[in-house]
Amino acid sequence: MLSTFNYPKFEYVKPPELAEGREGRYPVVVVGAGPVGLVAAIDLAQQGVPVLLLDNDDTVSIGSRGVCYAKRALEILDRLGCAEEMVEKGVSWNVGRTFFREQEVFNFNLCPEPDHHRPGMINLQQYHFENYLVKRARELPNLEMRFRNNVVAVNPGEHEVTLRVETPDGAYTLKADWLIAADGAKSPIRTQLGLDIEGKVFMDRFLIADVVMKADYPTERWFWFDPPFHPNQSVLLHRQADNVWRIDFQLGWQADPEEEKKPEKVIPRIKAMLGPEREFELEWVSVYTFQCRRMHRFTHGRVLFVGDAAHQVSPFGARGANSGIQDADNLAWKLKLVMDGKAPATLLDTYSEERVFAADENLMNSTRSTDFITPKSAVSKTFRNAVLGLAEHHPFARALVNSGRLSVPSILAESRLNTPDGDVFAGNMVPGAPLDDAPIEAADGSAWLLQALGNRFQLLYYLPDAADLDAATAAALKGLADAPIPVEALVVAERGRARDGLATLRDVRGRVRERYDLRPETCYLIRPDQHVAARLRAFDPARVRAAVDHATCNA
Repeated sequence: MLSTFNYPKFEYVKPPELAEGREGRYPVVVVGAGPVGLVAAIDLAQQGVPVLLLDNDDTVSIGSRGVCYAKRALEILDRLGCAEEMVEKGVSWNVGRTFFREQEVFNFNLCPEPDHHRPGMINLQQYHFENYLVKRARELPNLEMRFRNNVVAVNPGEHEVTLRVETPDGAYTLKADWLIAADGAKSPIRTQLGLDIEGKVFMDRFLIADVVMKADYPTERWFWFDPPFHPNQSVLLHRQADNVWRIDFQLGWQADPEEEKKPEKVIPRIKAMLGPEREFELEWVSVYTFQCRRMHRFTHGRVLFVGDAAHQVSPFGARGANSGIQDADNLAWKLKLVMDGKAPATLLDTYSEERVFAADENLMNSTRSTDFITPKSAVSKTFRNAVLGLAEHHPFARALVNSGRLSVPSILAESRLNTPDGDVFAGNMVPGAPLDDAPIEAADGSAWLLQALGNRFQLLYYLPDAADLDAATAAALKGLADAPIPVEALVVAERGRARDGLATLRDVRGRVRERYDLRPETCYLIRPDQHVAARLRAFDPARVRAAVDHATCNA
């Protein structure tokens, strides 16, 4: 038990397959009610897909575990209707500081630009995070959750997947049109299917200590190399909700995990760091190692892997849960289109392609961070310490300091779903990029651009004054909604209202125009996961429809 959190006990209910003696069939079964499985289930259910979520436990994660949730993950969670409570509960931060011994040598700001809705990061214990997701899941009528339902066998077929599930009342069989495996790093489903996962284990151990204390430290990420209170090793400090502070101590590979978790070993380390006067309560302790590896591909017929089941990274950079949430974000809209018969099954291949690319980017950054934090030779450590020593006074060395390159979304610039630019654009909103947010005003009450976007294909059409929109263009924009894959047109303007009932997003501070390099009649086609699919300098309905076909593998 924790002093700051009471673990919920989710009720086990006898499944109808056992109560009624029948075999169940479901459009989508998600296995694993961790952050990624819950996000995948919620996303699909919000789009009208009936989902069954199975988990072998009956509560949320034990201990704080995942802590940092990045801006892009929060924007996805906004779209799912559950970010606001998380941000209110969590600790928002943008600034990180790195110290070598006792001197600050490097700092960064995750959100240096003004006018973004969400912070660069929030810190929130995973048990809170999962609890909010379960609450949101229970609000959706077509999402059924079954706890203490353990999947013990999976048999994929050409048209369905058969699962054998054990419960306190016995075992039962069910069938799924599609199975999403979100069952964690050890993924029993991956093991049962004999699928590959390749990478390496890092030969080091780290101690996590969650302590409850009142401290007036700034709300920032602090990372030390070789501090006097823990010489020759590294330490990380984060504030979480409820005055819980996460401290990570590097231990070295030779450390005995069971010994290091004992309070008589942990408490002196913390006192050496915080000082003897600081009062604190030890809440949770764990010792971990980590791996950097991934599956060769994330789709295997009707079995789709997400999150840690598909890829694992080191904790430095908060790339685990954040990348898993983006997996679910990428997968859900594609699976929905395939299930509805509006896109071929090859669209799901692009889920694997895009997220394998993102996983490789995360693995590269994570491995580089780990190699800098835990040098593998005396020469590497000498180089590392030289960089840290120079960084305090020389800007060139600061770029080499790596205490964890923090999670940012991948720009899928090489995706085959993109329509290449036919015109010249400036800025970062290239095809394949996740959208930058910006303040707006809209009739539906949206105050931020991303609040108005997502869950469907949409077209942003820019005019300085929306009242200048002519009748013919307005009719053509509205006509996009009549296609087999409908596109909602939204007029972006600094002033005025669009005619004929077209929604207007007022660019109140000019940030949309600035960040998207907008000129009169510029268009952006936006995917349901808030990525750029195409951009045009002039509206052409035929080119927009061709771009939609391209983005859904219908071309």
